[in-house]
Amino acid sequence: MRTDSSPGTLPAREHLPAGNAGTPVLDVVIPVYNEEKDLGPCVLRLHDHLKRTFPYAYRITIADNASTDTTPQVAKQLEAEIAEVKSFRLEQKGRGRALRTVWSASDAPILAYMDVDLSTDLNALLPLVAPLISGHSDLAIGSRLARSSRVVRGAKREFISRTYNLILRGSLQARFSDAQCGFKAIRRDVAQVLLPLIEDTGWFFDTEMLVLAERAGLRIHEVPVDWVDDPDSTVHIVKTATDDLKGVWRVGKALATGGLPLDRLTRPFGDDPRDRDVQDVPKGLARQLVGFCVVGGLSTLFYLVLYSLFREFSGSQIANALALLVSAVANTAANRRLTFGVRGRGGAVRHQAQGLVVFGIGLALTSGSLAALNAASSDPSHSTELAVLIAANLAATVLRFLLFRAWVFPDRDGTGPQEPTVVVRHNPSSPTYPTGGHQPYRQPYQPQGPLPQRPAHPTYAPNGTTTTQFRAGEAADGTWRDATMQLQPVRPHDTEPGDPR
Repeated sequence: MRTDSSPGTLPAREHLPAGNAGTPVLDVVIPVYNEEKDLGPCVLRLHDHLKRTFPYAYRITIADNASTDTTPQVAKQLEAEIAEVKSFRLEQKGRGRALRTVWSASDAPILAYMDVDLSTDLNALLPLVAPLISGHSDLAIGSRLARSSRVVRGAKREFISRTYNLILRGSLQARFSDAQCGFKAIRRDVAQVLLPLIEDTGWFFDTEMLVLAERAGLRIHEVPVDWVDDPDSTVHIVKTATDDLKGVWRVGKALATGGLPLDRLTRPFGDDPRDRDVQDVPKGLARQLVGFCVVGGLSTLFYLVLYSLFREFSGSQIANALALLVSAVANTAANRRLTFGVRGRGGAVRHQAQGLVVFGIGLALTSGSLAALNAASSDPSHSTELAVLIAANLAATVLRFLLFRAWVFPDRDGTGPQEPTVVVRHNPSSPTYPTGGHQPYRQPYQPQGPLPQRPAHPTYAPNGTTTTQFRAGEAADGTWRDATMQLQPVRPHDTEPGDPR
């Protein structure tokens, strides 16, 4: 898993301004490998749809990754005939490698991709990218598993897709519904920081990108899509599934060990409603109470089960002490993460030690209650013991919350949970990058003017020339580059000749 440098943290999310400019707003990438039959109809259909429905300037980029048939020639012909179409040739296979390379070099503020078979209905394209243009979301994905999606595919692929997403939810705690749908978009400023952290160069690229973005707190917008399975798909299901499971293990291990600098993806939200001052409501108290009650309820059930087990071979006092000790350690760890938002290993030992002091107070309350019960009755029933312990635990719970909030996990500045935060001041005129790390191909996108509108009557150039408005090789400084030049790989890892994909 990569831990090398990326171009700094993200600025506050902004709405892209509307108006006229020269750079396309949307760059739709179509990664292809030996797709000489489908490439032409796909590009023509996509171009016709964008010309009729998309209100801004756009570009279609064909990313040919090491095709061995006539796909490169078809891509060149389409580029010569349609001004908005550009093609790039990569000499190594891998859909993830193709997307990362082309996205890293693109100057469009919104980057998208779709599969060449166009299984997804194109009417979902504008709803996919609109939240990114408006500044509402950071990434957007098409979902075939949403309730309102209309999907036509075989039982085998349906089973594999749903099983894979269940694995992601169970192993990586993913909350997005469909990781594999070939219909996604991302803001360029997010891509510039996120792409260097992604290691996979094949089909797992999508999943890794979404998991890292979600774990970093970025907003992922899901769009229900209409989708028809392509019976002639060239995807090798068994090999792809095996590679995906290896990727799940690798990413899960990196997340568990803290090997990923996800703080670089943190966005400052100045308009977060949780930052607003509300009179007579301590900040974070309501959320902490809810979290504490949930954790407390589960801990109580855990404690009662342990007590019943320990009671089978020991006295009530010993069973109570052992059950309370085990549940107290679990309770402190759960409250540390879920209730008070403390992440990382820093201070964990101190928090557990303070939690044991709180445990001692709870032990005194519950043990005293049992002693009083035994004094009142020489042989109390098991149900009576449980009732007394529940009442004592309720009293101990209130005291535990107060001690946790004021002593174990104090709110040092009085503004929210004690957790590491990243504060980024966005200065569009002077972007900075960490020294010694990987430098991006271009500076992260900074809005310099109004959003470019698509011209009412786009021109075409059958002789191979292109209009200046849609020229892919135009740099931000006004210089020109050959649109057919071979891109350099983003990372040194991408040049390994032994890559089987």
